[in-house]
Amino acid sequence: MNDTMFTAEHDEMRKVIRKFVATELAPYSADWEEGGYPSEVFRRMGELDFLGLAYPEEYGGSGGDYLYSVLLAEEMVNSGSGGLNMGLGVHTDMVLPTILKFGTEEQKQQYVRQGLAGQIIGCLGITEPNAGSDVQNIRTWAKRDGNDYIINGSKLYITNGVRADFCLLVTKTETGRSSKGVTLFLVDKKLPGFTVSRKLKKLGMHASDTAELAFDNVRVPVSAVLGEVGKGFYHLMWELQVERLFAAVGGVAGAQRAYDLAYAYAKERQAFGHTVNQFQVIRHKFADMATQIEAGRQLAYSAVRKYMLGGYPIKEITMAKLFVAQMANRVVDEALQIHGGAGYMDEYEVSRIWRDTRLSRVGAGTDEIMKEIIAKELGLV
Repeated sequence: MNDTMFTAEHDEMRKVIRKFVATELAPYSADWEEGGYPSEVFRRMGELDFLGLAYPEEYGGSGGDYLYSVLLAEEMVNSGSGGLNMGLGVHTDMVLPTILKFGTEEQKQQYVRQGLAGQIIGCLGITEPNAGSDVQNIRTWAKRDGNDYIINGSKLYITNGVRADFCLLVTKTETGRSSKGVTLFLVDKKLPGFTVSRKLKKLGMHASDTAELAFDNVRVPVSAVLGEVGKGFYHLMWELQVERLFAAVGGVAGAQRAYDLAYAYAKERQAFGHTVNQFQVIRHKFADMATQIEAGRQLAYSAVRKYMLGGYPIKEITMAKLFVAQMANRVVDEALQIHGGAGYMDEYEVSRIWRDTRLSRVGAGTDEIMKEIIAKELGLV
């Protein structure tokens, strides 16, 4: 991960975060697979100023550049808990950046400042039973009523949905499938009519809470609108690029973690009088894995550089997300294979990584959606 875009200051912070992850998170990751991680982790990281590394000081951040978010995502994979990493990423790299960019000063002071301190946790309400990437097809409805809006509908597969204190909610405020009718709201969970319908069971990411949310005549003030009424689709398209860039960076780090675990295992595991890493077939597996990881890293870092220059590199971010998601699944599967039967056991971290990594080809946009976006950016559609 020694890349020229990281400075000595970045490297020092990386060391601090790495020590925190190793001492305060990793020892508990196996237990969290059963009962979920405690929300106090957010507060603790807020106390250490880890949540706001790349946020302005006026909202409780440290004023650093986006690379601090990158190195946080990279180091968090060493926690051994994909569920924690995902829940944290939703909060710090999906919900709060959108409020920072489109929110009013009052919203920033209320949600961003408290969110960076770990005092409140956010979730992102997009997906519904009949709508995911097709945002224009959402049915959650917000109807104007004087100085308020009344919201009705439901959301599905919502990360942090159980523990969240508020939801960045995607609604329709106009009839029809037009993107002009989408509006974002900041909705506090304590409001009457906002309920968690059920906590969902998943293939992976067991430490994370995923929920179905219901909105039954939830009344919110006009001041709860995030950004402009009817412009939510465009605001959300910006958020999705940030989300996908985070997914690409985290995906590379996750693949590297699986590689490192497999390499350590192969140096210790004996077979036919030799350690496993001495067999040519295994050495070649590592050569292929390392090459794929490096390709993914450079693709992701290239997108990071363009994003930091103030651009909106949709094509590059989408390519990075697509490639890394597929690459990470291949690499992690090989890492499990190198572990042999041990890799299929819950006591080995690689088995958790294998389960968790499969989500990367679905979350933040499926492979198929990524390819369609890339095709459009190439002028093929």
